[in-house]
Amino acid sequence: MTDFSILDLVPVREGGTLEEAFAAATSLARAAEDAGCKRFWVAEHHAMEGIAGGATSVVLAHIGNATSTIRIGSGGIMLPNHTPFQIAEQFGTLAALFPGRIDLGLGRAPGAGPELQRALRKDLHRAAEMFPQDVVELRAFLSGDPELAIRATPGHGSDVEMWMLGSSLFGAQLAARLGMPYAFASHFAPDHLDSALKIYRRDFQPSAALDRPHVMAAMNLYVADDAEEADYLASSQLQAFVRLRTGTPGKLPPPIRNYRDSLPPQARALLDHIGQASAIGTPETAAAQVRNFIARTGADEIVFGGSTFDPAARERSIAMAMSQLAERSAAS
Repeated sequence: MTDFSILDLVPVREGGTLEEAFAAATSLARAAEDAGCKRFWVAEHHAMEGIAGGATSVVLAHIGNATSTIRIGSGGIMLPNHTPFQIAEQFGTLAALFPGRIDLGLGRAPGAGPELQRALRKDLHRAAEMFPQDVVELRAFLSGDPELAIRATPGHGSDVEMWMLGSSLFGAQLAARLGMPYAFASHFAPDHLDSALKIYRRDFQPSAALDRPHVMAAMNLYVADDAEEADYLASSQLQAFVRLRTGTPGKLPPPIRNYRDSLPPQARALLDHIGQASAIGTPETAAAQVRNFIARTGADEIVFGGSTFDPAARERSIAMAMSQLAERSAAS
């Protein structure tokens, strides 16, 4: 049976505050837990006024205290921004605070310009080249490798489930070689989805943590009582994506009716392209789109992204989708 999870960017709305963004993320995590979702992941981004998850482990600690059963983790930590030792300490601390509930998803892309590199005091491009070695070192810290010259405390021997994230073939190859579960960012970068999953499954080498391939694929999810309302909810995130791609990122804007129709052909084509991994519509329509995507990918898990300007609308969207998906699973 396929598991379903939530990816949250901790969006900051136009006219909103950081305090409201964190409160909304916490409420969303509770709603995801109540709806039966398996995981709640927060993504690391820096120097973006519309995304508040930069201090990812701190945000996860807050969400962990507000929930009780749902797994919480990073989707992901961009390891080039950090040292393996620091992340081992941070996620080892989370594992001690919330035993059996912590995931550590790792990404390679630094996603940073020269200003952020200076702020982090790191050569991020060089650090990205060291990513495979850093993943191995981090796993050694967390697994309690006795050969290490130094122990991460907290962290040493902690129960942290490590994931490889990716949007290209590189992550698939590395996840296969290291025997890690693999999550593909198809919600915004669908181009290499099928090829990456094929490579991952073909080349997978069992590890102490995982004996066979395990795939998560990401989708955008917007569910409402009718298709027009679902499109309306999705328009905030679509606007944010267009603004990002055109070099004018900012806070999450309010939704616009018939937003796609207002765009030039090039922008509409861009949204159609990334929309390959989306479920937008009524509960029945969206659930059918999710099931078709699962049939295409063979994914063991689906993680749903999809920020909304009204936080309550996303909670309702998830609840309706999960109810419909569970109803269909029970009937099959």
